[in-house]
Amino acid sequence: MRLNEELIESHTIYRGRVVTLRIDTVRLPNGNTARREIVEHRGAVAIVPLLDRETVLLIRQYRQAVGETLLEIPAGTLEPDEPPDACARRELQEETGYTARQLRPLFSQYLAPGYSQEVLHVYLAEDLTPAAQGLDADELVELAPTPLSAVEQMILDGAIKDSKTIAGLLMTLRLLERG
Repeated sequence: MRLNEELIESHTIYRGRVVTLRIDTVRLPNGNTARREIVEHRGAVAIVPLLDRETVLLIRQYRQAVGETLLEIPAGTLEPDEPPDACARRELQEETGYTARQLRPLFSQYLAPGYSQEVLHVYLAEDLTPAAQGLDADELVELAPTPLSAVEQMILDGAIKDSKTIAGLLMTLRLLERG
């Protein structure tokens, strides 16, 4: 069975600093037409920074979209034409004040493929060294060193609710279990 949709027309209705919103009209495989609201985004990175084999460096940050302060792994948006690994190194230092001697890709994922093409690249950062923190003018974060042994229960208890953080931490725990 063919599942692809054929693009009939596309209209950009909003272009902002972070996202662009467009309306696509598509033809479905059964001949019907449908409208799709699509959020375009350059993509982003997230970093699981290990201070040591027992401690992950999380950040607390207020998120206006959900009206809550969340416990998260550091993350940020790719600059135009910026490679994801360079962005990961930049964001790690900006948000935490650490650099990583070892940075390895964990996985890449679509965050919301029902309405966005944004891809998030998640990295594991190890062998950290203190450096100058360089938060953007509109960023306010609090560092939260957290025992790795506590993160699974924190996820189950709802203390960690952010999906990129949950995925990154669970993948890291699994990798560390395997050695």
